[in-house]
Amino acid sequence: MKNITLANAAMVCRGTLYGMEEGSADLAAREASCVVIDSRKMEKGGIFIATKGEKVDGHSFISSVAGKGALGVICERKPENCQVPYILVEDSFKALQALAEFYRRQLSVLVVGITGSVGKTSTKEFIAGVLSEKYSVLKTQGNFNNEIGLPLTVLSIREEHQVAVLEMGISDFGEMHRLSKIARPDLCVMTNIGQSHLENLGSRDGILQAKSEIFDFMDPDGYILVNGDDDKLSGLSQKGNHAPLHFGFDPANEIYASHVLNKGLHGTEAVIHAKVNHYDLTITVEIPLPGEHMVRNALAAAGVGFLMGLDGKEVAEGISHVKSVGGRSHVIELAGCTLIDDCYNANPVSMQVALDLLATVQGRKVAILGDMFELGEGQERFHGDLGAYAVDVGIDLLICAGRLSAHMYERGKRQKEEKQADIEIHYFPEREEMLSRLSGLLKKDDVILVKASHGMQFEKVVEAIVKLPVLGYTDKY
Repeated sequence: MKNITLANAAMVCRGTLYGMEEGSADLAAREASCVVIDSRKMEKGGIFIATKGEKVDGHSFISSVAGKGALGVICERKPENCQVPYILVEDSFKALQALAEFYRRQLSVLVVGITGSVGKTSTKEFIAGVLSEKYSVLKTQGNFNNEIGLPLTVLSIREEHQVAVLEMGISDFGEMHRLSKIARPDLCVMTNIGQSHLENLGSRDGILQAKSEIFDFMDPDGYILVNGDDDKLSGLSQKGNHAPLHFGFDPANEIYASHVLNKGLHGTEAVIHAKVNHYDLTITVEIPLPGEHMVRNALAAAGVGFLMGLDGKEVAEGISHVKSVGGRSHVIELAGCTLIDDCYNANPVSMQVALDLLATVQGRKVAILGDMFELGEGQERFHGDLGAYAVDVGIDLLICAGRLSAHMYERGKRQKEEKQADIEIHYFPEREEMLSRLSGLLKKDDVILVKASHGMQFEKVVEAIVKLPVLGYTDKY
């Protein structure tokens, strides 16, 4: 890792280096092989940062990483009988961020930063897929998009990587400023401004303000690419030397889609038009992931690809090869039903998008929905509106679980009566109670959507459905 040495780590983390014997200057100047906070990922010659979490204290594993040949340790308290040099700091998490910021400055890699209320992960997958047609790409893994995950992702960049595609997620003001300082993006992508984290950010204007902090440390000669169909982003002012570019369905956008052919759960075919820099071209693409929102994600990826010198064939190939990520519009074809695993997270906009997708399929449409968190004062209304929306779009069976989802259930029942809709609605205060009743509610050949905020742990719902005998369970699905 370029210039990541114990001496430099002590300097940038404002710590004190201990355990160095006389004549060990070479050791202090040796570059680390990796930087980790998980002792299981330690490699010989790496630096371990001991952090204290809710359940595990990394200081307990210092002897373990020493036994694996660690170069040194960064920690908040003096370790007992430490067999390797250690750097004593006040805050290990701040040390992690400082080291990642320093490391980013040593690299010539081009960074694409992605933020927005909905669709960050899928957009990241599309962009990384497209850019991989031409470049060696590192992308954010899993949910490593916050003030712990992003620095770890930056610290995983290696010399062979030409591009890093980084997902950047926040829940409060100031967080994106700190993430931008670490990532220093060359190209910024904003997917939309929805209704996430209203508890802290207050309103969509607050969300826009907080997410716009991504521009605080971007390359002034870099590019900004935003969803031009989003009312909050369409008028975004210039932040650097280039005016923002826009993607969406409106032909007024520099990158837009036409001739959209919805293939249901099998994805979408569309024609992409782009006027970006010297490009003025039209390409036909196969988007393998279902839903209109995936078309926008593909448009964002096309825009990034064209800005970075890919041709139309490379962009189309990259888009066509994208695969779904577990918990995000992941279609699972079981022996007895089709399951849409979208349980990773939820907010009012993403819930509606998921219901729109479900409404397009053939067969009995089942929505298993749970609570949405961090919505602030409007949380009861948002849940109620979603219940009504499920009725309006033609869902056949709505199953609600969680304290807040009681409002979804009640409003859904009222909407059913008002519209005399043919929909069955059930409510369970707790997820476990719902799980015990699923076998009596689901039928063979159902198309089932599972979605809730991450804290509801609806991945357990997905696991339970997969194993239901009534749906023709087999070990191979």
